[in-house]
Order: sequence, then structure tokens, then C-alpha cells
Amino acid sequence: MAQATTTERFLGWLKTITFYELLVGMKATMSHLIHYKPITLQYPHEKRTLPDNYRGMLALLRYDDGTEKCVGCDLCEAACPSRVIRVVSAEIPGEPTKRYSKEYSMNMTRCLFCGMCVDACPVDALGMTREFEWAVYDKRDLQLNKQQLLAIGDRSFPVREKRLELQHQNVAFFNVAFKHVPQKPN
Repeated sequence: MAQATTTERFLGWLKTITFYELLVGMKATMSHLIHYKPITLQYPHEKRTLPDNYRGMLALLRYDDGTEKCVGCDLCEAACPSRVIRVVSAEIPGEPTKRYSKEYSMNMTRCLFCGMCVDACPVDALGMTREFEWAVYDKRDLQLNKQQLLAIGDRSFPVREKRLELQHQNVAFFNVAFKHVPQKPN
């Protein structure tokens, strides 16, 4: 038992004299120095791949026939924690049950990019793009109106879905959307 402690003391003394910990650290440093591969990207020319769940600039979306998806329900405005969104909705003339957003604006200087407005939208009219290069000299350029948000959506989401009436067969069957189709016989 006393022999083991003497051997351990001798090894401890030898490690202290030879700076063993320092040599182990230098070995790790030298291996990194020899096998170094730079990971720096030359930014304007090289861009990194963004993850699938990246939340960038917000955009308004359209259906495949070019009509806007937004129905002016104001749920995105209510869900936004920083009060970025402002929606003014109106009714379609002659059809009091259908609404649309007459005005839609976002102040992107206050946006948290949390995605709560996208989750709150019942018709998926909002989308988070992968655009992140929005540096401007004047912050008034980041107050986006409806046309600018639709242009961002057209640029970022080129593949669009069909209108709701054309997606579900029950809507066409019960003549909710198509007035030119004769009524189903009873």
C-alpha cells in the first residue's frame, strides 16, 4: 500500500516537473493548427445554406389564379406581440359574407420574427421567407405596404396552391362557391 502511494507521488512529481498538462494542451493546439480548415464564407459572393425552419421576412401569398389569400380577418394583427401588423378589411360589394384586406401594412423595424402571425392565419395567407438581406439606411423603407408584401410573396413562393373552392370536392358538390352549377336534386 505504501509502495503505491510512493509511485503515485513520484508520477505526480514527474508530471509537475515536465509540465504534462501544458504539453497535452499544446498537443491539442498543434493538431488543430495542422488540420485547420477555414469555415469563413466570403459573404456577398458565398451564402450559407439556411435551416428549414428559418424565419425571415414576412410575405403575403396569393392563389394560383393571382387572387390574394388574405380575407381580412385581423387575426394576424391580434396575434402579433409587438403590434407590427395593421389590417383594414372591407366587404366585397354585392357579397356581404366575403371580405378582403383593403389595406395591409407591416412595420418591420419592430418585428420579432416569432411567426405567431403565420400560425394565427386561418387561410395561410402569410408566410415566412428565407430573405434576410434587408439592411437599409432609412428605417421608413421597412414600413411595407400590401403591394410590397405581395411582391415578396411572389418572389419567395413561386409555387402557389389552388383556391379553396377548387381544393375540396364537397364545396363544389354543394354549390357553395359555384353559382353557375345547377342545384342538386332532392
